[in-house]
Amino acid sequence: QEPPPLLSVDVTGLVSQFARSFVLIFPVYVLGYLGLSFSWVLIALCGLFWIRRHRGGKSSRLGRALAFLEDEEEAVRLSVSSADLPAWVHFPDTERAEWLNKTVKQMWPFICQFIEKLFRETIEPAVRGANNHLSTFSFTKIDIGHQPLRINGVKVYTENVDKRQIILDLQISFVGNCEIDLEIKRYFCRAGVKSIQIHGTMRVILEPLIGDMPLIGALSLFFLRKPLLEINWTGLTNLLDVPGLNGLSDTIILDIISNYLVLPNRITVPLVSEVQIAQLRFPIPKGVLRIHFIEAQDLEGKDTYLKGIVKGKSDPYGIIRVGNQIFQSKVIKENLNPKWNEVYEALVYEHPGQELEIELFDEDPDKDDFLGSLMIDLIEVEKERLLDEWFTLDEVSKGKLHLKLEWLTLMPTADNLDKVLTSIRADKDQANDGLSSALLILYLDSARNLPSGKKINSNPNPLVLLSVGHKAQESKIRYKTNEPVWEENFTFFVHNPKRQDLEVEVRDEQHQCSLGNFKLPLSQLLESEDLTMHQRFHLSNSGPNSTINMKIALRVLSLEKQARSPDHQHSAQVKRPSVSKDARKSSFKPQVPVSPTADSNKPVPASPVTDSDKKTDAAEKSQAPNASPQWPADLSRSSSSLHASNFSCSPSHLSVKEPTPSIASDISLPIATQELRQRLRQLENGTTLGQSPLGQIQLTIRHSSQRNKLIVVVHSCRNLIAFSEEGSDPYVRMYLLPDKRRSGRRKTHVSKKTLNPVFDQMFDFSVSLPEVQRRTLDVAVKNSGGFLSKDKGLLGKLLIPLASEELAKGWTQW
Repeated sequence: QEPPPLLSVDVTGLVSQFARSFVLIFPVYVLGYLGLSFSWVLIALCGLFWIRRHRGGKSSRLGRALAFLEDEEEAVRLSVSSADLPAWVHFPDTERAEWLNKTVKQMWPFICQFIEKLFRETIEPAVRGANNHLSTFSFTKIDIGHQPLRINGVKVYTENVDKRQIILDLQISFVGNCEIDLEIKRYFCRAGVKSIQIHGTMRVILEPLIGDMPLIGALSLFFLRKPLLEINWTGLTNLLDVPGLNGLSDTIILDIISNYLVLPNRITVPLVSEVQIAQLRFPIPKGVLRIHFIEAQDLEGKDTYLKGIVKGKSDPYGIIRVGNQIFQSKVIKENLNPKWNEVYEALVYEHPGQELEIELFDEDPDKDDFLGSLMIDLIEVEKERLLDEWFTLDEVSKGKLHLKLEWLTLMPTADNLDKVLTSIRADKDQANDGLSSALLILYLDSARNLPSGKKINSNPNPLVLLSVGHKAQESKIRYKTNEPVWEENFTFFVHNPKRQDLEVEVRDEQHQCSLGNFKLPLSQLLESEDLTMHQRFHLSNSGPNSTINMKIALRVLSLEKQARSPDHQHSAQVKRPSVSKDARKSSFKPQVPVSPTADSNKPVPASPVTDSDKKTDAAEKSQAPNASPQWPADLSRSSSSLHASNFSCSPSHLSVKEPTPSIASDISLPIATQELRQRLRQLENGTTLGQSPLGQIQLTIRHSSQRNKLIVVVHSCRNLIAFSEEGSDPYVRMYLLPDKRRSGRRKTHVSKKTLNPVFDQMFDFSVSLPEVQRRTLDVAVKNSGGFLSKDKGLLGKLLIPLASEELAKGWTQW
């Protein structure tokens, strides 16, 4: 039998408990023994309580400070309820970088030296070689100023990025008191720039990250969207009178400069020699966004009648932006629940920080009314792959927009091409247009041993014309060389790569002759490794050793739907716009060519409107154009409703709003657009800048001090655009701005079926000489088209400032 277990005693715990009891009881015993009052016990307890509370508050404040340092937004939201936060409190995801501004300030003199070297050694020779009229062009003074570039904020992306790259967004601001003077000695012309302002968000990509110093292989710089650019010119009027430049204006110059800074244009700076620069200059888009612009509901009625007594409806249309690609829908007349059912496709190069922006407007004769906006984060669209939802419009009291968004992944294999062709119904029809099944990416490097052209022993001015189906793009011109280097990128949306071909033609811009060509069936790319070819192609109808070096890649557009549970619900993240409605009204609004549309079972493709790609349609093939890019409305101080160029412009310089052709509608190309495209192709290449591609008008303008009137004589027009095969029915309309009342309008008679009308009509405006020098003459040439005709439209427009000292004498000018 086991002995009973011994009792275990916790001696340490017993002693500890006895000590605590002694500490509490002993002070009471001492107070009683000494005959002191019980109040001393209360005072001691209060003191102990105060010490513990003070230490606890100090620890709590220290903990909150450390938490605030780690996560400011979360700490504030935990301490203050959302209802108590004022509306103006927000948490930006950018950080201040004053150390970077101090570094830039220290480096600024050396940056200015680099910029001056760039102007004199690169820009000046390029301008001289661009045109014979500019052979005496030179910079006489280049001073960038002492005020350095400022970086207001930096954002670093840590999610949804490649591990071998670092993406930074820099909010830059430059207000420079620079002084740049230039001179063209041949025409005794002097001009310059007094100040430059630029504000925008520049993206900096450090890639690839490598294991050796300097750890970064190359640096890429570009703007996600067009920055705000302002230039204070001096002598610009004299400069624009020089042959070769008189087709430009300050607005067009600003747009050209701004658009060359925007994606997909980028500046690549290699930091190590081992980096393959060709790969960096061959950027593959992250994906393609297919936008189904379906319908809207419950829009605001903006039209009014009887001076606002009767409330009417609206004439809504939409503007869609993805980066610098801009589309405009057709206008639905008098409808608060419009249905567009249009489809557009846009390239997405950088989706972190890039959004789909949509604005709705009510079309009006003077100024369009704002009907709402929407911004959708493309990261959310990429995650979901397919979104078909109703979105509530921002900045308005009511209105919803129905969109279907598809994120198409670029696949380097042709395994699921047949499935894609079946889904877009491209496996049965023989058309070259419709929804895209693939994307063709092309890097045009250089050419060798080109023939001399028409003249023997003379170097040509080569350019390359690339076309896939009805879509064509042109390279830049390289002057006086038979071994040109272009280093340009091009992209084409392809309907069916099994049946379509890439046609390449090298042309001599100077003599307008072909230097060689070749045709590449896209089916050959389907058989190549990674659907990519990088080689020198031999040119037909050219020299015996004439070749062109190109890298061509085909990527199949695949919609990979993610598997979801049946109860899965998701709504795309809608971003609230960061600009006010007033600021939005003054922001960029596109103007793109109009074409008669009709619903069809065979859709017509809309290529994205990119400001960098020079897109033209071959006139003899133009049955269905691309989604046509924008044209600045002040070309040679004129504008046309039949634009077909690649620049963007602001609404203050636009007169006519025209829709982008949709993939969901059949487009027939007007005769006028064919003619204008040919002229603008020459204009972009610099061959007809002195010939005013939209036509000219001859006016006599003088002020009569005896009659106190401004006298305007409209003599004639020449080289106008033809609205039909029989020509145009032009007339001239004038206003003395800012007066645009009906009583202030002046009109000539209509000249029937002519492109060179003669008017010889005189008009007068009652205005004093000091007053008229603060006014602007608005002259527009329009096509009458007859009663109930659809051919009415704007042929050209110009604004003439009347602040001239010679106005009393008068002048006659084309």
